[in-house]
Amino acid sequence: MAGLSLPEQVLQAARFWGLRLATAESCTGGMVAAALTDIPGSSDVFDRGFVTYSNAAKTDMLGVAPRTLADHGAVSEEVAVQMAQGALDHSLADVAVSITGIAGPGGSEHKPEGRVCFAIARHGQPTRSETVEFGALGRAQVRIAARDHALRLILTALD
Repeated sequence: MAGLSLPEQVLQAARFWGLRLATAESCTGGMVAAALTDIPGSSDVFDRGFVTYSNAAKTDMLGVAPRTLADHGAVSEEVAVQMAQGALDHSLADVAVSITGIAGPGGSEHKPEGRVCFAIARHGQPTRSETVEFGALGRAQVRIAARDHALRLILTALD
């Protein structure tokens, strides 16, 4: 797939395997969905994107349990897992990625700026989650780094 952009690689792999994609995004505000849908013809594999910036949206649109939000906070792998699974449950997708994090400015001692939690869900496979500490790169750079990381997670899940 040399010469293709990361979003193009994701779309090509999804087409190859006949899989549809969905996104559930918080701190990136739809940047992953935008990166995929910027490419003409992406509608054959990209089903939908959920931008669930508030906790209420995470609960209403994706079925994230209020108890999970209360116990772990929005920026947690537990919430990321429920977001990804919710995106699968509320779409026609086979693979869903979720992102929730603190792009900045701000953060706290326990949840610093640049911490982003991801999950990747695929029908018939266990949902995987991870946390990446991008650091205080600034809001725009954290969001770009999170977008690109999510695209790489999707690509890995498609193999």
